Amino acid sequence: MKRAFAALSAVLAVVLTLTLTLMLVSEPASATPPNIPSASTAASRLATLTVATESHQSTYDRALFPHWITISGSCDTRESVLKRDGTGVVTSSSCSATSGTWRSPYDGATWTAASDVDIDHMVPLAEAWRSGAWGWTTAQRQAYANDLGGPELWAVTDNVNQSKGDQDVTTWKPSLTSFWCTYARAWIQVKYYYDLTLQSAEKTQLTSMLGTC
Repeated sequence: MKRAFAALSAVLAVVLTLTLTLMLVSEPASATPPNIPSASTAASRLATLTVATESHQSTYDRALFPHWITISGSCDTRESVLKRDGTGVVTSSSCSATSGTWRSPYDGATWTAASDVDIDHMVPLAEAWRSGAWGWTTAQRQAYANDLGGPELWAVTDNVNQSKGDQDVTTWKPSLTSFWCTYARAWIQVKYYYDLTLQSAEKTQLTSMLGTC
């Protein structure tokens, strides 16, 4: 009897473990783009950024940042991010995402249709322009707009991305305060890597956001 009870307990333990594993697997998680620095590294890099007044606002044009471009085969930058950041993503022969699950880290919402997901530029194109990209070549701006090597591109809820627009951290932050640390670290990394300037109020806000880490 004791052996039977022990065997049953062992079976139940295995079933419970498998159930919990399946629950964890089925819960979509936000993918994290590469090369996000630690909070301490981000703080050090923030201190090196040049504080300056933004300029050239009136000459910005989104077309000055060619995107999306072909990354591999028939896959462009948008489709590449959807595949990278989604779970169980299935694509057509033209690389369009036909199914999958995406969790937006900005608001925590989960989507199963790619049409509900936008690819956000962490530091918006217009913000980059005002912060120094106005002096870049078209090739440099194209590389920036399609950068998969750093934390510039994020798969997020479409209307959240539209709400953000070209705002910096002084006027817009993700609704999930738990994401502010990652958001600040990624923002700082992009500005640091591309040697973009920032405003005094922007620096103060980023410092505050790093305080949530």
